[in-house]
Amino acid sequence: MTQRIEDERRLARPLICLAKAMGIATSYVGQTKDYHEISDDVLVAVLGAMNVDASDDDAVETSMRRLQEARHRRLVAPTVLHVAGTRDTAIITSGILEAPSVDITLENGEPFAGRLSIRPLANSHVYSTGDSFVSTVSVVLPEDLPVGYHTLHVRVGERSQDAALISAPATIEEPDGMKGRQLWGWMAQLYSIRSSHSWGVGDFEDLRTLLVDAKRRTNADFVLINPVHAAEPISPLSPSPYLPVSRRFVNFTYIRPESIVEYEKLDDATRAQIDQLRDQTEPLNGDAQLIDRDAMWRAKMRALWLLFKVGRDERRQAAFGRFKQSAGDDLDAYASWCLCYDKWGAPTDDPGNWQRALNPRADAVMALRAQFPDTFDFYRWLEWVATDQLQGAQLQARQAGMVLGVMSDMAVGVHPRGADIWSHPEGFVRGVSVGAPPDYFNQQGQDWSEPPLNPTELSNSGYRLYRDMVHGMFSQAGAVRIDHILGLFRLWWIPKGKMPTDGAYVRYDSEIMLGILAIEAQRAHGIVIGEDLGVVPESVELSLDRHRVLGCTVEWFEQRDGVFSSPETWRKNALASVNTHDLPPAAGYLAYEQVDIRRRLHLLTMPVEQFKASQVEEHNAMLQMLISGGFLDPSAIDDEQSHVQQIVEALYRALKAAPSRLLAASLADAVGETRAQNQPGTNNEYPNWRVPLADARGNVVPLERLFDEPRLKSMAQIMNASTRIEH
Repeated sequence: MTQRIEDERRLARPLICLAKAMGIATSYVGQTKDYHEISDDVLVAVLGAMNVDASDDDAVETSMRRLQEARHRRLVAPTVLHVAGTRDTAIITSGILEAPSVDITLENGEPFAGRLSIRPLANSHVYSTGDSFVSTVSVVLPEDLPVGYHTLHVRVGERSQDAALISAPATIEEPDGMKGRQLWGWMAQLYSIRSSHSWGVGDFEDLRTLLVDAKRRTNADFVLINPVHAAEPISPLSPSPYLPVSRRFVNFTYIRPESIVEYEKLDDATRAQIDQLRDQTEPLNGDAQLIDRDAMWRAKMRALWLLFKVGRDERRQAAFGRFKQSAGDDLDAYASWCLCYDKWGAPTDDPGNWQRALNPRADAVMALRAQFPDTFDFYRWLEWVATDQLQGAQLQARQAGMVLGVMSDMAVGVHPRGADIWSHPEGFVRGVSVGAPPDYFNQQGQDWSEPPLNPTELSNSGYRLYRDMVHGMFSQAGAVRIDHILGLFRLWWIPKGKMPTDGAYVRYDSEIMLGILAIEAQRAHGIVIGEDLGVVPESVELSLDRHRVLGCTVEWFEQRDGVFSSPETWRKNALASVNTHDLPPAAGYLAYEQVDIRRRLHLLTMPVEQFKASQVEEHNAMLQMLISGGFLDPSAIDDEQSHVQQIVEALYRALKAAPSRLLAASLADAVGETRAQNQPGTNNEYPNWRVPLADARGNVVPLERLFDEPRLKSMAQIMNASTRIEH
C-alpha cells in the first residue's frame, strides 16, 4: 500500500502551517498503514492548550507573526545540544552591524578555557523584527568541550542571553560486564512479591533480597521492576505505578520500617507498638486475591511516624541534612504538597481547592508548614529513607555480582493532580491528556489522563524537570527502561472532552532528551532500554540505534501475516521477553485469558467469536513456530492442558535462542501464574496492579520460597544454558 501524504493545498493552509511550526503533526499513519488527517477542531484545541490562539483566520495570522518575530528576536535558542568529541555549531541571531561575543561557564562553575570562534552562515538570511534587521551566524563548539550541563553566554551590543548548553556523549556505552555478553534477568511486579516480613505489599527490603537471591540462586544480572515513582501520601493510594504523583521522587510506601537504623535503637515500648502494627498487616501477606495497599499504608505510616519522632543521632541527622540540601526546593515543594494533602484533603478539580488555588510558596501553604513543622519534615524524612533503601538495594545487587542490578521503569507521565504539576505548573500543558490512537490491541485508543510535558518550557528551562528526574532514577538503578519511548519523539495529545481517536501527535526534541539520558547513564555506568512496541517510525528506530538505546522485543508480537518469526532473526540491540505487563502471563495467554477479560469488560469492537478466532489462529501459529524451531515436542499439542508447563518452557527456549543483548524472564511465568497484572483501557473494572504473585493452583508464592519453586528452577536452567529439543 502506498503511503498517502497531505496534498499541497492542505499544506498551504495557514492553520496547518501554524500547527507544524508549533511541532504538531497534522497527519499520521496508523499501525495498519491507515492514513489519517487531523481535523481542524483538534488542531485548534491543541494549539489553544499551548497558549496559541487559532480560533479564527485572523488569530492564526497574528499567532504565526508573533511566533516568527519571537524566534527572530532571541539571540540563541534557550537550550543548545553539543555532541561531546565532535565540532558542533550553535546558531546566533545578531544585528547586521553588531558582532556577537560568546563564552561558556562549565557545569562546575569554571570558565571554559577552550577556543570559541564565530563564523558566518553560508545560507544566512536577513530578517526584519519590525524595528531592526537581524541575521544569523554560528559559534563553533569545539571537540574538547567536556560532557555536562554548561551555560552558553551570548552578547550582542547591549543585549545578552544565556542558554543551557548540554554536552552529551554520542552514544550510551555498555558497562564492562555487559560487553560481548548476553545478559538475562527477571521481570517482577515488586508490590506483588511478599515475604514473611512484608507489611502486605512487597517493599524495598524485599527488593534487596530478591536481587541478591536472583544472582546467587539463578545467576541473573538484573531485575526489571515496575515504576517506583512517588504515590499519594494518604490512603486511598492509586494502584497504578504508571500514574504517579511525581516522577522526581520515590514511592515511600515501599519503605521497610524495621530496616531503618533507628528501629534497632528503640525502647521496648515503642518497638512493641511498631511490631503490633506490623502484626495487623500480617494476614495481608497470605491473601492470594488482592493487594491491599491502603490497609498496609494505614498501619505502616503510623509506625514510620513513631520512628521519625525518635530522632536521629548526629551522624544520621547530618546525612538527612545533606539530602535536604541536595534535593533543595523540589523536595520542599513535594513535602508541602504531601502536607497540604494530609491536612486539607485530596486535590480535586474544584477551582477553590488548594491544588488549584495555591502554589507551593503561597502564604497559606507557608502558614501550614509553620503550623505543622514536624509533619512537613516527616515527609522530607520519608523521601530520604525511601531513597536510601532503594539505593541500598541497588548497591547490594552490584556487590552480589549483578552487572546491572535494578532495572527501573520510567512512567510516561504523572497524575493530573499530582505534586509535579503543582510544583511546576509551567512545565505541563493543561487542557489535553496523553494517550494513544487506536491499534490492534486497543481498538478504541487509549487516554492515560496524564498531562504532557510542555515542549516549549522544557527548552526554555534547559530541560531541568526532565534532567532531575532522569538523574534521580539513575542514582538508584543500573538500567532505566522508558515506557513508551516514542514519547521522547512525539506524544499523542487528546484535547479535553475528545475521544482518544481525536488527538494529534506533538513533536519533542528527542536529540536533547536522548543526550540527557546518555549523560546520566554514563555517570551511573548504566544503560537505557526504550519500550518501542507498536507503531514506530523508521526515523525513530534509526535514532535509537544510533544512540545505542536498546529496544524491546516481545515474542508474542514477533509475527507478520500470521507467521511468527524465528527467534534467531530477532534484533540484537533489544531487551527480549515472552510477554509484557499488559498481557496475561504465558499460561494465561495460552488459555485465552486475554479473550475472556475483553469479553467480560466489553472492550471489543468486534464480535467476541471473531476475536477468539483470531487468537486461536495466533495461538496455533506460535505453537507451529516452537515445533518447527525445535523448541517443543509436537506431541505436546495433542493435549495442551496437560502440557502447559512444557509449552511455557518452550517459549523460553525460543527466547534463549534470540541474539538479543538482554533477555527477561517473567517471575509470574516462572511460578505458573495465569492472571494479568493490567488490562489497558480499564480502571476499577479490573484489579489492575493489585494481583499478588501466586502459583498455578492460586496459592501465594512468598519470597522465601520463590527460588525453591521447581518451575522457577527449571526456567532458570533454560535461561542459563541454551537447550533445544531436536527431531
